[in-house]
Amino acid sequence: MAKAIVGTESVRAMFKRARALARRADAGERLPEADFHLSFADGAHLLAEFTPVRLRLIEALKSSGPVTIYALAKRLKRNYSNVHQDVTRLMEHGLVAKDKAGRVFVPWADIQIRLTLRDAA
Repeated sequence: MAKAIVGTESVRAMFKRARALARRADAGERLPEADFHLSFADGAHLLAEFTPVRLRLIEALKSSGPVTIYALAKRLKRNYSNVHQDVTRLMEHGLVAKDKAGRVFVPWADIQIRLTLRDAA
């Protein structure tokens, strides 16, 4: 199972990485299972999406396995509608998924969050 890598990356760097992979594929090279990359323009945007509360939610899902949002809210001792909102947002980012039974889970073996602070240009 692949991992999810969340971080800050410029559009230029993202396209450079994509072009390198495309060249390898065009050359007929067998590519390994790809990691999922989710990039934000800067640290402020990344931190706005990955609040401490959402990080605890992800950790709880990783440790529990597939659960209903209701069960997750009880486990986290949080309001159902707030947990539902956070789960929906994390699903939009591809870090949480829902199975056929409607239970939510983290579909990645590992999630890495990388935040690089750069000098203003």
